[in-house]
Amino acid sequence: MSEQPGNESKDGSDLGRAGQERLEGTIAPPQVGSGFIVDPTVRDSFPIPGTEIVAAFNYGMSLWGRTAKLVCRLPTGERINYFLKVTALDEVGKAMTEGEFESLKEMHATSPVFVPKPFAWGRYSKSEPETYFLLAEFRNVGEQPPDPVKFTARLAELHRNSRSPTGKFGFHTTTCHAFLTQITDCWEESWSRLFQRQLAHMVSLDQERNGRWPEFQAVCNLILEKVVPRLLEPLQSEGRSIKPCLIHGDLWDENTATDMDTGEPFVFDAGSMYAHNEYEIGNWRAPRHRLSNQSYIRNYKRNFPISEPEEEWDARNLLYSLRYDLATFIHYPGSNLRQSVLDGMVELCKTYFPKELKQAQQDVRNPVSRQPSANKDGSHSLGQEDEDDEDDEEEEEEEEEDEEEEGQAGSGAKECLEGTI
Repeated sequence: MSEQPGNESKDGSDLGRAGQERLEGTIAPPQVGSGFIVDPTVRDSFPIPGTEIVAAFNYGMSLWGRTAKLVCRLPTGERINYFLKVTALDEVGKAMTEGEFESLKEMHATSPVFVPKPFAWGRYSKSEPETYFLLAEFRNVGEQPPDPVKFTARLAELHRNSRSPTGKFGFHTTTCHAFLTQITDCWEESWSRLFQRQLAHMVSLDQERNGRWPEFQAVCNLILEKVVPRLLEPLQSEGRSIKPCLIHGDLWDENTATDMDTGEPFVFDAGSMYAHNEYEIGNWRAPRHRLSNQSYIRNYKRNFPISEPEEEWDARNLLYSLRYDLATFIHYPGSNLRQSVLDGMVELCKTYFPKELKQAQQDVRNPVSRQPSANKDGSHSLGQEDEDDEDDEEEEEEEEEDEEEEGQAGSGAKECLEGTI
């Protein structure tokens, strides 16, 4: 069980043109590295009291923390390995660690072969910045991603066998997509509503981190207000329904692997929630992921039937991919993924709301000018709209003056009346 960023650099430069280059070849297995210092809090968190650490090694890589393999000895003398993940990001690290622990716990309860068992999470006893750890079952990482037939069968099994505790969409706590919090700590009857909140949250984070882009914002608004309900509400209308499925939430190549000891596929580094199962596959649309290979998508569909309306599967898949691609751009601002997201949104708007798209784009290109226009003599005059606004302001001032005079008159009348009593 490891995390390896592989082909993605920290600034996103290796994502290339919009991150759309198809990756080829295999992923190098994680390496066992030098010694790893283990905090006493971790030692106190082993599931079997009296467990001793024989050795601790760096294992694999993580962009947002450090990962280790702990070789331990049980009180019986038996050897056992644990996986340790450490994140030093203060409160962000806390949300990431707790969210991953709760995600793995929920997934493991449904599919123990497919998901390593998490044992504990907590805060280091002495650390600055605040450092949090996750202790879990260790599995030897082999082929990444796993065989498409086995992998998609296990994934569909997780989706099919999971049961939302409320029968609704959402989760019992906040989970994260890497270091970005997701809107999961809620329950919604409507999948369309929850996804709308998810996407709007990412749009807001993007704007905070990367600044406003008027054209992007205009099309985002159209997607949120028009396209999301148009594509997702039919899933739960006219007699149709979808089951809230427990999803991994960030399923890409290097969050999946084949267990070298058992040959079984498994997943890790999750940010779960109960969602439409097809949302999970939205992350596979990008060619930058090896999971975009049609053999994975085709085999998944064989194991889990497409939701109705079936003819809108591809449009929904594109819609779901926008949420993943936008989050990836926030993580790697050096990439061109923001443009890719815009292209995808424009494609959906052209298909379902072409008139509204054209109007939104015109409004961005030709905003109504509020600046005074220059006359031939060099003086300036207001446009008609500004003149109307000026007239409105004068009328409002006159009304306020009248009200003030009426108020004074009313006050004087009251004083007179009180003087006669």
